[in-house]
Amino acid sequence: MTAGEYSRKKQEDKPIRIGIIGAENSHTIGFGKLFNIEKKFPGVEVLYVWGETEEFARNAMINGGIPNMVSDPGEMTGKIDALIVDHRHPKYHLEAATPFVKAGIPTFIDKPFCYRVSEGKEFLAMARDLGTPITSYSSIAQSDATFDMKEQVEALGEINHVIRCGPADLESQYGGIFFYGVHCVQPLMYMFGEEIERVRITKNGKNAGANLAYKNGMLATIIFKSLHYGWETFVETKEGVIELKSRVDEADPPRNYTDMVEMFRTGKEPRSHQSILNCVAVLEALEKSSTNEKWEEVMV
Repeated sequence: MTAGEYSRKKQEDKPIRIGIIGAENSHTIGFGKLFNIEKKFPGVEVLYVWGETEEFARNAMINGGIPNMVSDPGEMTGKIDALIVDHRHPKYHLEAATPFVKAGIPTFIDKPFCYRVSEGKEFLAMARDLGTPITSYSSIAQSDATFDMKEQVEALGEINHVIRCGPADLESQYGGIFFYGVHCVQPLMYMFGEEIERVRITKNGKNAGANLAYKNGMLATIIFKSLHYGWETFVETKEGVIELKSRVDEADPPRNYTDMVEMFRTGKEPRSHQSILNCVAVLEALEKSSTNEKWEEVMV
């Protein structure tokens, strides 16, 4: 075994103690099951959880196999090697993460990263200056399926129109379009690029959709589904309209978890900070348009 191989093996074997802030979201139980019950990443364990209520925290402990609950997130200081922030509303994410980022703790912030681009810029600049690894993404976007469809898009040639379908609720108490719209928007940006210049939402009662205008002239339409759960993507090509479907099986454990743990171990961030902000900017513009149904510029 070479010195480099030995060093990598030591990183892979290094135990990682995770703390989670937020337990209202079902994802927290999912993280507990993944690391503590199924043990998909040996040596990686969720040891602490803080919940918005004691009931939320206890539910996560029982169903996620998490051994400890804290009454204040600060109680985890010095006891964890990595942090997951998992509130349902993104407006709470950055404030919760800040003390740990300042302490140098690698942090994964569940989707959506934050509620305002301006706050995100300030937070990421702080993390960069401190050298603390940060990432955030939609599990639908950071998947083998989406990366495979991105490869297909690159081989299709000219594409003028895209239709993306997925669930979203503009009236959600957890940030409206931010809460589930991220699963529509972020995969779209992964597959077709991030240069979205302006957006517009159109509503008819409780039904709604959005148009996203790309710098290269491409137009993407998102249909916010209200009757069916799931995501589909269609593209117009010279051969006609086709549906993009993944040709690969998702890895076990899935890519989104593997990339997160890799960052916890090595400090390597799977996404650029700019990419994280670009998605928030599109969501923020969509939120503005949802109030007036006019075109809104995407401001990063």
